[in-house]
Amino acid sequence: MNYTMEIAGLTRDLPLCKITDDFYIAAFICFGDAEITVACARELLKLVPAEDYDYMLTAEAKSIPIIHEMARQSGAEKYFIARKGPKVYMPDPIRVVDRSITTKGEQALYLGRDDAELIRGKRILLVDDVISTGGSLRAMEELVAQAGGIVTGRVAVLAEGDAAKRTDIGFLAPLPVFNGDGTIKE
Repeated sequence: MNYTMEIAGLTRDLPLCKITDDFYIAAFICFGDAEITVACARELLKLVPAEDYDYMLTAEAKSIPIIHEMARQSGAEKYFIARKGPKVYMPDPIRVVDRSITTKGEQALYLGRDDAELIRGKRILLVDDVISTGGSLRAMEELVAQAGGIVTGRVAVLAEGDAAKRTDIGFLAPLPVFNGDGTIKE
């Protein structure tokens, strides 16, 4: 089963993925799709003026191509990735725990102390591919707060289900959730 939709002026078929017997989500994956990545980055940059933030931050992994392309298009020299595990090159990382609809169980996000120092006192734009429950977004907000930064904006390619009702996130398109037979949940 697939859900066909327009995203950033392009049509894509998103595969439906089972969460429970009667709850499916449409998977938006930009890995390997340069055309959609470039188009989404261009349209996301239109949602938030460059003078509203100093740096961008996203969570590993599906949003990495998007934030990278946003940085390339905007001329940003630096952006940050909250990693799903501590890395040996991360000095004294800070850590938060979140829950995501696409990850089973709890998930930790890490940011190296060196990156945290760069974030201190800076205005941060949070970038995500799909906002659903808001768990990853809350975790990124907490990382920014621990680092001493200020979240000044939130953007996502898609806002899934009730997330499309949020007024604190700029997004390109709403994404419905689905019943087990592939129909849109009301």
